Amino acid sequence: MDKTSWMTMRRNTKEYVDGVNGFLKFASDNMGIDGLICCPCKKCCLSKYFKVDMVHDHLIYYGICQGYTIWHAHGEKVNSTPNVGTNTPANDEQSQEGPSEMHTMLQDVFPMFVPGVVGDGLEMGVEAQAMDENSQGPNEGVQKFYNMLKDADEPLYEGCTKHSRFSAIVRLWNMKCLGGWSNNIFAELLEFLNELLPSGASLPKNTYEAKKYMSDLGLECIKIPECPNGCMLFWKNNENRETCMFCQTSKWKQNADTDGRNKRSPAKVLRWFPLKSRLKTASHMKWHAEGRTNDGVLRHPADGMAWKTFDSQHTDFAFDPRNVRLGLAADGFNPFGNMSVSHSTWPVMIIPYNLPHWMCMKRSTFMLSLIIPGPSSPSMKIDVYLEPLITELKELWEVGSPTYDACSKRMFTMRAALMWTINDFPAYGDLSGWSTKGRFACPCCMDNT
Repeated sequence: MDKTSWMTMRRNTKEYVDGVNGFLKFASDNMGIDGLICCPCKKCCLSKYFKVDMVHDHLIYYGICQGYTIWHAHGEKVNSTPNVGTNTPANDEQSQEGPSEMHTMLQDVFPMFVPGVVGDGLEMGVEAQAMDENSQGPNEGVQKFYNMLKDADEPLYEGCTKHSRFSAIVRLWNMKCLGGWSNNIFAELLEFLNELLPSGASLPKNTYEAKKYMSDLGLECIKIPECPNGCMLFWKNNENRETCMFCQTSKWKQNADTDGRNKRSPAKVLRWFPLKSRLKTASHMKWHAEGRTNDGVLRHPADGMAWKTFDSQHTDFAFDPRNVRLGLAADGFNPFGNMSVSHSTWPVMIIPYNLPHWMCMKRSTFMLSLIIPGPSSPSMKIDVYLEPLITELKELWEVGSPTYDACSKRMFTMRAALMWTINDFPAYGDLSGWSTKGRFACPCCMDNT
């Protein structure tokens, strides 16, 4: 019996009780000087610290989190096996480079769930995030982390020493994105690899499974049906509407399949990439307040009057330099590269300006937020398409989002503010609502144009 097989047994069995005692012995050997250990029961789920006796009672009464197979919060290293009175063969042949990269990626995505690796322990501020008080098990985020951590430790197939299931899927998805492979080609590749590899290989069967797996890393794309005429989004309270409330156009397009039946698929779809999971904090995010040379020379937007005026008007926001200042860039382009085809697709990009000027303008720091579909420009209806982004930005401004600070190893409430937009003059008119043509075209001079 391995060190974690007791976790799935009934709590009144001798094997489960012996497993709890073995776990507590291992945890006690790695306990801090305060005499408290992190409780992995289904109620606390690594969010509270108690004496050993209290943790014992919780594990017997509530049971242990099923995904907690690597005891990070109690001193176990990623590639080690704790001695709890059971024999488990170690995978000494596993590549050192691959797992370290994959574990680092998981630590970046789920830092609050790996206290033994990334910091001093879980802060009490993540309690609500780590555990749903109305349930008896870990919440979705905790379970995703432990499932991926398990995938990162298990070989892709028996005898594989170079790749785990996690590293293989991440590598294949990266190749798909860099190479611009279509979904059909990627599905055929997965089908071929599943035939080629030994039985028991744990690759996804199709593109949908791979995309769903990658979305757990924060690479989520939410598809929102929209009115074909751009009048409204079928979102939130209007999600179940069949027709536009303004022009009465159906949101569905009719495509006849081989059997003569009609498939229901949206006529137009807005693609939204949420920001919260991608706004991370690092030492460079505080550069504008701690590393910038303040000598009156304009090198960075933080040296400008707009930035300083904003700080003076919103002192509560400016007090914490980790709060994020954002810029929005939007413009249309023809994705087909053929000027004879009239088509305009609008990507909406978000740029974090907390970073130094030699970093914030790099392509790798730009974040795609929306893809507004063509074939025509959104024009003055662009505010309809911006609704998901504006809703998220308002929440980040008014409420904030619990975020892990890798520098201080603590959770804090991160807020964000949209400072300005970047666009050409016609797009400026669409975004601001100011008419940039005609007698009063200048937004600065206005009546004196």
